[in-house]
Amino acid sequence: MSKKIYLYGNWKMNNTYAETEAFFKDFPAVYNPVKDAPDLEVGIFAPFTSLWPLSQAAKKEGFIFGAQNVYYEASGAFTGEISIPMLKEYGVTHVIIGHSERRHIFFEPDEMIAKKVKALLDAGMTPVFCYGETLEERESGNTFTVMERQIKSAIAGLTPAETAKIIYAYEPVWAIGTGKTATPAQAEEVCKWSRELIGQKEAVILYGGSVKGSNAKELLSQPDIDGALVGGASLKPAPFIEIYTAYKG
Repeated sequence: MSKKIYLYGNWKMNNTYAETEAFFKDFPAVYNPVKDAPDLEVGIFAPFTSLWPLSQAAKKEGFIFGAQNVYYEASGAFTGEISIPMLKEYGVTHVIIGHSERRHIFFEPDEMIAKKVKALLDAGMTPVFCYGETLEERESGNTFTVMERQIKSAIAGLTPAETAKIIYAYEPVWAIGTGKTATPAQAEEVCKWSRELIGQKEAVILYGGSVKGSNAKELLSQPDIDGALVGGASLKPAPFIEIYTAYKG
C-alpha cells in the first residue's frame, strides 16, 4: 500500500472572499476524481477573511481547512490578532505556525512560535509547524544548526504524544516563491534528519518550496517526505490537485 500523501495549500495573502467562492465553483471537477483516495489528505489554508466560504466548501467536499496564523492568548488587548477560540468557531482544525514569512518579514521569534504551538495543542488543534534555512545559512554550512534550534524550541517541554500530533513542514527559505526547489536528495536529507531529531518515526513531515506538478513525483517519492505544503500552485484548483495526480502517475 502506498504511503499517505498530505497535500496542503497555503494561499498566503491571496484570494478574496469572492475569489474563494469562485475557486470552489471549479474545485469539484478536479477534486472529485481523487477525493476518496485512501492515501490522500487535502488541506487548504486561507486568509482569515476567506475562512467562512472555505469552511462551507470543506464540509461539502470533504477536506480539512485551516488558518495561516494565530495568537497564543485566548483574548485580550492584542489589536489586530486572531485567537484560537475565534478560529474554532469556524471549525478550523489546523493552523500554520512559524512560516518563514512570519519569521523573516514579521520577525516572530522562536519563543513566540513555541507558545503558539503549545496553545494549539492544548486546544486540541493541529499545528503545521514550519522551519527552514535561508540561502546564506545553507551556503555557510549552518543549515542543520539553524533548523535544530527552530525545531528544539518548538517541541521543548512537550510530551512525546504532543510532538506526534504536530505536522512538520520543511521549507527552505531560498525556495519559497523563487521558483527554485531543493533537489529531491536535499529535501530527503533534511526530512530524514528531522524525523530523527524529533524522535518520532511516524511523524508527518512535509516539504514546501515551489512544489508543482512537474517536480511532485520526484519529491513525494522520497521515503521521508510525506507530502507538500504548496504555495503558488494551490491558488487554482487544477495545478494544486495535479501535484497529487502527477505523483500517482
